[in-house]
Amino acid sequence: METTEEQKTVIRTTDISKTYHESKIPVQALKDVDLEIRHGEFIAIVGPSGSGKTTLLNIIGGLDNPTTGSIIIDGTDISKLKESQMIDFRLHNIGFVFQQYNLIPVLTARENVEFIMLLQKKHKNEMESRAMSLLEEVGLTDKANVRPSELSGGQQQRVAVIRALASRPKFILADEPTANLDSTSAANLLDMMARMNREEGMTFVFSTHDQRVIDKARRVVTLEDGKIISDEVRS
Repeated sequence: METTEEQKTVIRTTDISKTYHESKIPVQALKDVDLEIRHGEFIAIVGPSGSGKTTLLNIIGGLDNPTTGSIIIDGTDISKLKESQMIDFRLHNIGFVFQQYNLIPVLTARENVEFIMLLQKKHKNEMESRAMSLLEEVGLTDKANVRPSELSGGQQQRVAVIRALASRPKFILADEPTANLDSTSAANLLDMMARMNREEGMTFVFSTHDQRVIDKARRVVTLEDGKIISDEVRS
C-alpha cells in the first residue's frame, strides 16, 4: 500500500545517545533513543528537568551532535553533513524557537521576524507583508519598529515564535515556547501554530513542561533519564 504524505516519516532518530564530558564525571543525557515523527505531527516531548528533552531537540535540529546514532530528516542523514551544509539545511527547512529568545538586539521586532527570509533572499515586499501579518496575529503591530530591549519578556517570546514561523519551514522545533507567556498570549500562539500545522503542513516538535502545550499536542513522548518511557498518540 502506498504511503500517503500524512503517514510519511520525516524525522527518524536511531540509537541516539549523547554523553557530555564537561566535568570529571561523564553525564549521559540520552540513551539509545529511537523516535519516528511523521509529516504534519504536532508532538510534545515532555519529562522532568534533566530528562534530555532539550538535548534531543538540539540534536534533531543539528545544533548538537550525538555521541552515537543517526538522524535522518526528510531523507537527509544530517549527521553526515558538513557544517556549511547543515547551516544551509537548517535555513531552508527548520524553524527554531529558543528558551532564551535569541533575538538580534540591533534589529527591530519586524526586522527580527524578517531575518530568516532575508537570508533566504525573499523579496522585500513579501518579507514585510509576512512579518506585519504575523505581528498583527500576536498583537504586536504597534511594536514593529521597537527593538528587543524595549519589549517585555512575553513580547520577545512572541516575536521569537513568529520569526520561526515566518519563512514557512517544514519543521518547527520549539523549546518551551510558552514559558514566559500569560494564558491569553499562550492560547493565541498555540492556536496560530495549530492552524499553520493544519493549513500549511508544518511539523511541530515541542520540548515543554507547560500543560497548555501538552493538552494541545496530538502525540506526547515522555523522556526520563535520557530514555523514552512512553509514547502516547491521541485521536
